[in-house]
Amino acid sequence: MAPSLCFHNGKFYLNFTANDTKKTYLFSADKAEGPWQRHDIEGFYHDSSLFFDDDGSVYIVYGNTTLWLTQLSEDLSGPKQGGLHRAIIEDDKDIPLGYEGSHMYKHDGRYYVFTCHMHSRDGGRKTEDCFIADSLDGEFKGKCIINDDMGYHGFGVAQGGMVDTPDGRWYCFMFHDRGALGRAPALMPMTFDGEGYPVVGIDGKLPFEAENTSTRPEHIYAPLNGSDDFSAGQENAGRNGLNRFWQFSHNPDNTLWSITERQNALRIRTGKLSAGLSQARNVLTQRMTGPHCAAEVTVDGTQLNDGDFAGLCAYECCFGFAALTREDGKYYLVMRAKPAKNDTFFGDFDYDAPGEEYARIPVDSPVVTLRLEAEFDDMRDRSEYFYRDGGEWKQLGITHKLNFKMDYFTGCRFGLFCYSTKETGGAADFMDFRRFGTKERGQMDKKRAKIAVVFFSLLAIVLFLVSHVMIYEKAWIACGAFFSLGVMAQALAIKYVSKCKKAE
Repeated sequence: MAPSLCFHNGKFYLNFTANDTKKTYLFSADKAEGPWQRHDIEGFYHDSSLFFDDDGSVYIVYGNTTLWLTQLSEDLSGPKQGGLHRAIIEDDKDIPLGYEGSHMYKHDGRYYVFTCHMHSRDGGRKTEDCFIADSLDGEFKGKCIINDDMGYHGFGVAQGGMVDTPDGRWYCFMFHDRGALGRAPALMPMTFDGEGYPVVGIDGKLPFEAENTSTRPEHIYAPLNGSDDFSAGQENAGRNGLNRFWQFSHNPDNTLWSITERQNALRIRTGKLSAGLSQARNVLTQRMTGPHCAAEVTVDGTQLNDGDFAGLCAYECCFGFAALTREDGKYYLVMRAKPAKNDTFFGDFDYDAPGEEYARIPVDSPVVTLRLEAEFDDMRDRSEYFYRDGGEWKQLGITHKLNFKMDYFTGCRFGLFCYSTKETGGAADFMDFRRFGTKERGQMDKKRAKIAVVFFSLLAIVLFLVSHVMIYEKAWIACGAFFSLGVMAQALAIKYVSKCKKAE
């Protein structure tokens, strides 16, 4: 949980804890792309981060409500015998969330701790505080530096730290909870006040936009998501041959997937039985983006066994998917989804749940094209699923509500999957994955546009009829007003007819 990445003396360090094993893990590498070496740190350090001091000593800051600072041995294997170990900051009791997610820095000879909490006096939203001390054994004094939800449903911007550029500029980086979309990174210019405290925005209120000058203006950054034809040897491919914007849901079993067994296709083969999507191995995912996004993929299920499912999903705790399945040698399209048990942030933790089945239709061919659309603006957090029938998209199943919860603790992602419920060894091929952004929303827009066409057309008819009645009543002003409104409604109907055509 809450991994921390730092760079010191030419080496990268990534540390995190796991609540289930109660262990602290450390990975190190000479280059960000790896290879990474694993080391365990003795002890369990909640929401921890490393701090390397100028004299070469290393510390770990961690905790919830009470924040601790512990000196580590030179090899980072555990606490240093006789080293510094002390509580440095104590939060109020009986608040929704005490201090955690802490990061330590040194600036102008003083020690800084960034930490976040959720206090009742702030309406329970997450805020960021900063504490400063002249020495590691001295008193840490602090105050709130960010208290702003940026107008988004009480979700505060918090839990990060600070970074400087080679030319001396300082930035504060945090994240902002955005519902099912997940946690969006936020980078903001930062200065220091007369006491040395970070100043972000104005009175803790953040800018919606900020200018930044690139330190590498010639560098071409790889995309964070995109379409893929799964051809071998792509320019943006990583060491495994896949585009870098893909990530597997679990540590992959590399013997059970391939982009070379069939040209221009991703093949996923099953190697274990799974109760549902959450237990499936080798789900290939990429992050969704807001406020709207969509994806399409063609699935060839010729090699599916009875009880296999292969398709396109919204991958998160309350998942939804459209999939091809086979039963008694016949093929079906199904839409399944896992509804949330409640509206809270806390997880359901039912990883074996197969989801509810909301639609099942027989299909003649084992090759189908599926589409998923997601909408996140203003916490709508919903998804819809479609299949191609000839030249037309048809909705499959329900509009499914998406949720961000602690059992997955990650934003919603597109996922390509194949899993078995009866026997292993089945496979599916995925071809021509296409991702669409906000300007290419498709079927959700088309459906709303059709409703708008009907509404404004009927409204125009009613208004024209009323204007004719006003003629008989000789109410000329009212007649003109209703006629003008009718013309406006008619124009809006024509506008939405055009939107329908664009969404085809």
